[in-house]
Amino acid sequence: RSALASMGKWTVEIIRRFDTVKGFQILPRRWVVERTFAWLGRCRRLAKDWEQSIASSTAWTLIASIRMLTRRTARHCQA
Repeated sequence: RSALASMGKWTVEIIRRFDTVKGFQILPRRWVVERTFAWLGRCRRLAKDWEQSIASSTAWTLIASIRMLTRRTARHCQA
């Protein structure tokens, strides 16, 4: 059902749903990843895969993450 892969300091757990289950099934913690991808997808530059290199794509993802973090921080600092 799940597989663990360790790469340096990171441990990745791959969760698969059962083949016998039909319809919707809640998978543990998958929503966190999907929510993060949705937040990054709101950035216009990241909405489509137009980048020519992985380095460029990684840089724009970092910029989008920094932008989200600074907006959230600014929102909480105003209170």
